[in-house]
Amino acid sequence: MVPIFATPFAVVKLEAAKVLNPKLAALFADRATPEWRDPSAPMPHAFRSRDNLTEWHEDTVRATLREILAAVTSVAASISSLSAEQFAGLSLQARAWFTIVEADGGVPPTSYANASWAAVYCVEAPPPSPVRFDSGVLRLYEPRHGNMFQDVSQSAMRLPYLSGHCTWRPVPGEMAVYPAAVIHEIALLRARGRLVIVTARVRFVGSEQAWMPPW
Repeated sequence: MVPIFATPFAVVKLEAAKVLNPKLAALFADRATPEWRDPSAPMPHAFRSRDNLTEWHEDTVRATLREILAAVTSVAASISSLSAEQFAGLSLQARAWFTIVEADGGVPPTSYANASWAAVYCVEAPPPSPVRFDSGVLRLYEPRHGNMFQDVSQSAMRLPYLSGHCTWRPVPGEMAVYPAAVIHEIALLRARGRLVIVTARVRFVGSEQAWMPPW
């Protein structure tokens, strides 16, 4: 008996989080204005910036993105059959943005086209809600439910075969990394305070992939 169709999911701690996070939170709060908003992603009780963080010049943002992208590279390389030399020859491309989720806000279900990896880094998070265990969690949707007949025998399967959505609670300084094709959301925040995250979509390009489609 072996598992098939396995989906990688990694949690990484950023080394400089304690220094970077307060500066990031202040900068993002200052830029949560119409000028910086992504007009294609209106969300009640939440603000999403344009996906151009990789073009910002602030040292704090650049240092954070270096750590985020290095961590994504490490995760991808750790499960790749490419040699270290082959992987080092790939070119990394990324787009990134920040999101501020207020009480009763969330991020609707989505996935990212033309990208291989997604990363969600937590800058700031409120304490867990005493009444909603899933308040503000990152929820990754189980893809098999749409066309899967399930009887009693399947509902009682053990891990890693048990089906069901996966959740991760954002913790300041930690980052989740998973395939960009996985549908995911930030569940409604049912707690006082705000959730501040940086999201990146990433792909690795080989020399034979000059045709890579635009974002």
